[in-house]
Amino acid sequence: MVLTGAEIVVRCLQEEKVDYVFGYPGGSVLFIYDELFKQDKVRHVLVRHEQAAVHAADGYARTTEKVGVALVTSGPGATNAVTGIATAYMDSIPMVVISGQVPTAAIGMDAFQEVDTVGITRPCVKHNFLVKDVKDIATTIKKAFLIAATGRPGPVLVDIPKDITAQKCEFVYPDKVVIRSYHPVAKGNGGQIRKALQLLTEARRPLVYTGGGVILSNAAEKLTRLVQRLNTPCTNTLMGLGGFPASDHRFLGMLGMHGTYEANMAMQHCDVLLAVGARFDDRVIGNTADFMKEPRKIIHIDIDPSSISKRVKVDVPIVGDLGEVLDEMIAVLENGEHRQELSATEPWWRQIEDWRGRSSLAFKNSDDVIKPQFVVEKLWEVTGGDAFVTTDVGQHQMWSAQYYRFDKPRRWVTSGGLGTMGFGLPAAMGVQLAHPGAPVACITGEGSIQMCIQELSTCKQYRLPIKVISLNNRYLGMVRQWQQIFHGNRYSESYMDSLPDFAKLAEAYGHVGLQVTKPGDVEAALREAFGRKDDLVFLDFQIDPAENVFPMVQGGKGLADMILSAEDL
Repeated sequence: MVLTGAEIVVRCLQEEKVDYVFGYPGGSVLFIYDELFKQDKVRHVLVRHEQAAVHAADGYARTTEKVGVALVTSGPGATNAVTGIATAYMDSIPMVVISGQVPTAAIGMDAFQEVDTVGITRPCVKHNFLVKDVKDIATTIKKAFLIAATGRPGPVLVDIPKDITAQKCEFVYPDKVVIRSYHPVAKGNGGQIRKALQLLTEARRPLVYTGGGVILSNAAEKLTRLVQRLNTPCTNTLMGLGGFPASDHRFLGMLGMHGTYEANMAMQHCDVLLAVGARFDDRVIGNTADFMKEPRKIIHIDIDPSSISKRVKVDVPIVGDLGEVLDEMIAVLENGEHRQELSATEPWWRQIEDWRGRSSLAFKNSDDVIKPQFVVEKLWEVTGGDAFVTTDVGQHQMWSAQYYRFDKPRRWVTSGGLGTMGFGLPAAMGVQLAHPGAPVACITGEGSIQMCIQELSTCKQYRLPIKVISLNNRYLGMVRQWQQIFHGNRYSESYMDSLPDFAKLAEAYGHVGLQVTKPGDVEAALREAFGRKDDLVFLDFQIDPAENVFPMVQGGKGLADMILSAEDL
């Protein structure tokens, strides 16, 4: 079967059973768009900005077990996509981005809309390819999907010159490909697993600390079984929320810069720490030297060997797929090879309950002004804790993580590593397309939402009934908080002095807009919004502009050095 390069690209996507491609057309990819037009197996979603295309593919991938796919043109199309690619790279999201390139003969000639896409994206992709021969397209795309989805997932970029998409060759899609230098380890070392279990069963102050790897490897159920079997307290990172049910009494809440008091204190004072699919990020453990001064044994399970002992020295490294490693750990425990005395951890649990007694997430509600924490709590009640929640980045992101209690994996979609404003709405589009009929809430701020607000147009075109929850405090909230605490109340360029009427703006795009100013109207507004099953509803909550996110660990401080409230400043 002789096909053009563009036909081959589309056939490859069909072979990979791709449901949606998020993209924006341009000169270098017009042959590909022409072939997309001729078929109906792969649906294209037209976004309004290439950054949004990648974020939408990202949201789609995070809430499914599939690889997200984006398609952009050369030059500014590719550079606009870089923020989304870097976001996916930092959070290890499986994705294939296909970018057009100027014709082969024009590469390096400063041609119209030419950039070195491979060079620009090299630092923020798992791998990238420049296709130089039409005969290589099928094999290259097969490799791209393999690399994106296996091992530690990540985005892979395939850059295809325009003339290559017009040339012809015989099409055969390979059943499998072998990459000589790429062999991710799946099975963990049995000896290391038994050593880890011995430490855990003999521990007096054990703790399980989990990250986004638990979600990505679909290992949440296995993690829950292990934690319940060991009767060990468990904490999640921002990216790991939903990996262990928040309703379980063993759950200590999120840890880190804005984590709970009990989670941070347990992290600092445990004697055996099991890290599962996490990377000891600076926002998680605070000052590394301070964290490491406490004696403890650290067990670290991760698919990526380069993440182990990268920031902290690990005593028992286990490289492998989390699902397979946890399966073996559970099997060893069930075989009775390692027994534990549950009574040995009773003093530890008493200490944890004492820390819990500090009620670090308590806040003072108001009858006069809307508190953001109250909005998130009511959202959790109204949705029964069962919504898909996307966020942008800032104070609203932290309040969402603290007060929306996730019992299921792949319900929480946020930009963790890169911290990308503008992520929330396009990510919600990908989530809604992946889960039609499911409740999808995008919690955002008046600063973040304006980064990609043009995607309200995409939502109208594809009838996506997302509920946008804007916590509008008229400030770049997290910037203002840091300026208040660390910069002497000098609010340099953090006040949003000229905001649109978001409710009317949403209506201008053809959606429903509601502005909420009174605490007594919060629940009714949320119920009205989620009762409108077929409409995108933009809820503009006018919240307290002075509210800060607590608890808080200052940059450079240790986990135990927490600011619990404004009174501690």
